[in-house]
Amino acid sequence: MSKTAFPAPGALDLSADLIERMSQQGPRYTSYPTADRFHGQFTALDYQAAVQGLRAAGGVRPLSLYVHIPFCQSLCYYCGCNKIITTNRDKAAIYLDYLKREVDMQAALFGADNRVEQLHFGGGTPTYLSDAQMGELMDYLRSRFTFVGDAEGEYSIEIDPRTVDPERVHSLRRQGFNRLSLGVQDFDAEVQKAVNRIQPEALTLNAIAAAREAGFRSVSIDLIYGLPKQSMETMRQTLAKVVSASPDRISIYNYAHMPALFKSQRLIDEDELPAAQVKLDMLALCIEQLTNAGYVYIGMDHFAKPDDELAIAQKSGGLQRNFQGYSTHAEADMVSVGVSAISAVGSVYAQNEKSLERYYAALDRGELPLARGIALSADDSIRRAVIQRLMCDFTLDVPAFERAHGIVFNDYFAAEMPKLRAFEADGLLALEAGAISVTTRGRLLIRNIAMAFDAWLGKPNHVPLQRMQYSKTI
Repeated sequence: MSKTAFPAPGALDLSADLIERMSQQGPRYTSYPTADRFHGQFTALDYQAAVQGLRAAGGVRPLSLYVHIPFCQSLCYYCGCNKIITTNRDKAAIYLDYLKREVDMQAALFGADNRVEQLHFGGGTPTYLSDAQMGELMDYLRSRFTFVGDAEGEYSIEIDPRTVDPERVHSLRRQGFNRLSLGVQDFDAEVQKAVNRIQPEALTLNAIAAAREAGFRSVSIDLIYGLPKQSMETMRQTLAKVVSASPDRISIYNYAHMPALFKSQRLIDEDELPAAQVKLDMLALCIEQLTNAGYVYIGMDHFAKPDDELAIAQKSGGLQRNFQGYSTHAEADMVSVGVSAISAVGSVYAQNEKSLERYYAALDRGELPLARGIALSADDSIRRAVIQRLMCDFTLDVPAFERAHGIVFNDYFAAEMPKLRAFEADGLLALEAGAISVTTRGRLLIRNIAMAFDAWLGKPNHVPLQRMQYSKTI
């Protein structure tokens, strides 16, 4: 396999001046426009009209179905997900009853055009549900949607190794899941204590072993860099253990410390957080160790073995970036159910209510529980396509893009060209004949490059109270 040559940690050739200029708040571009641009004037009727319009035009594509389970048994201080910490299992039973109502509405809206090629359970902690509840929910989904066969479909679930035993892992496989994602974050005991997630290494390794025995096609591990008490040495040791476990995919996320937005992060001692330069060195270390171990650097925060579908999709141009990070099946529309879940269908985004009370109230009224969304303009669609391709492929075939969208690139993006030339002068990209190519170190700053094409940045939000505090790009 060919490897991208990455410099050793500390030798990224990013000057202090460049780091200072590039270190700014910016989106992660799991959508464009970003979620803070969604607004309440977009309603369930708008979403329904968009789906019906696609169906009438024969434009409905295969579906990627996302199911959000918000419950967790304990609080991880770093977490910025929409979650509910509770030990009251009755809440999950009530939630499932309402979730089924929403599933019914979405399935009816798509009618016969409901072929599901991807399924992802996220949270929260999906395995907060009991084995019986999970089996019942999977059966219910199959009764409302048409799922492709196991060999063709990608059916994944996030698990907390602290909440499952080997038998539960085998049961998840029998219930139809063929991909498993394990939250680890860090193997170091002191780091785990600092973020209130005590997870002995044996629990993680036992879950991986059980997944292999059960016949899961892919096992993924999630890590975070930039956590309190992390150092280059602890990160090196964690990476060595991860490589030894040999997962098929590895996601390594940059910890975004935003205590004003996420109350649980106020429990983290800011003095124990690594400095920005150390975080950058950690990322370089991750890239170096994992690519040396044979993993393909998919981009930004994902790595995969060369024979994994993620790496294959990148080679074929089928990679996409969505609310789960990098994903395959770029042609699929995403239908999401559950509190706070975001659907991306055709040229619209639609987000559910974030609170259980409002989510339940909408379903009690017989309505889809949508709180906000946005319909993309023609300009939004063009800019989304540029951002997607640069973040997924790190290159853009300009003539092909012009043909696909009916534009002259340099004319359409005349206002952006000075920014691109400045990035070229900084060695972050190359403006070649007929192509834009992101350089090795430009990959580490891909969010900054994507921001150059974001026409929404600097504009007032539709609803000021929805204003999103972005994480730092470095």
